[in-house]
Amino acid sequence: MRVHLIPCLLLALWVTNPPVSRGAVPAEGGAAAAAANSRWPRTDMDFRAWLQNMVVYHQFTPEEVHEATGVEVARILSALKVYRFQPGVHPPRAEDAPLLVLPYPGGRHPRIGFLEGAVNPQRETKLSVFAPWDESSYVVIDVPEALWSNLGLTYLAHTHVPTLWTKANIELPRLEWRHHKDGAYHVERKLPNGIAFATKAIPTQDAVRLEVKLTNGTTNTLTDLRVQMCAMLKGMEGFNQQTNANKVFGKPFVACRNEEGTRWVIWAWEPCHRAWGNPPVPCLHSDPKFPDAKPGESKVVRGRLSFYEGKEINAELRRIEQDPWIQRAASGEL
Repeated sequence: MRVHLIPCLLLALWVTNPPVSRGAVPAEGGAAAAAANSRWPRTDMDFRAWLQNMVVYHQFTPEEVHEATGVEVARILSALKVYRFQPGVHPPRAEDAPLLVLPYPGGRHPRIGFLEGAVNPQRETKLSVFAPWDESSYVVIDVPEALWSNLGLTYLAHTHVPTLWTKANIELPRLEWRHHKDGAYHVERKLPNGIAFATKAIPTQDAVRLEVKLTNGTTNTLTDLRVQMCAMLKGMEGFNQQTNANKVFGKPFVACRNEEGTRWVIWAWEPCHRAWGNPPVPCLHSDPKFPDAKPGESKVVRGRLSFYEGKEINAELRRIEQDPWIQRAASGEL
């Protein structure tokens, strides 16, 4: 009997409510925007998986789960009792396990400041990478946050500056990350004009290796293909001061240290166009640029996020430069 009790109970908990509206996303924040940006669980198993992601690993409050899902707080509390989920309580990870990577669930804004520059952040571009020394701390990577081309602002992972599609009153469909058996994550978006981009994230023990492939499905050559790749530090204890004084910049690397200078977050993409940081957020940017793409051509940029414990940061950056994953991207071999 217990095998069937949990699904039936959870079905009673939330399935009677109507789905969250899929209408146009409001241009400003507030309760209405939060409701429009929430994503109602598709099934009981989906609800359980997102609850575990949000509460156990990201340590969301029930109110934050509500913001992310639209499910009533009372029903969330009931489901947490059924599943016995508690913030931060999970099985220990093996020492040789890959870095823990999970889809960022939304509900809690990944920025501290400059919130008006990222209304309704969409979760299908965002992954959380948890620190190996403290699994309650995590970096939210936004891959990609924005894509420009000779056509203008071609994609934006939140609402702020008008894009080609907001100007045309075209709402892009919501997507979700796909998690593969080998631990990799993948998501692919095709834009209304035929441009497509696919993002892949591969967690390993020493780094998360990332790749974005852009395919030109238009009839004209695409140029000036600049990309913003953002690593947000709000969730990283000891790294989230709103300053650039704790950061090192040197293309393709952007590195942020703790106060003691003994632990580092390192972000790098190739071929790198610009390395910078935005203190109010705070975040790291190693922004690559795709080569020009003729009709039908695909182009690739690659990156990696890693953590380092030690004080020899320059030696660590020189070591990472030899990683074939980004070395080949820097040399244009891909």
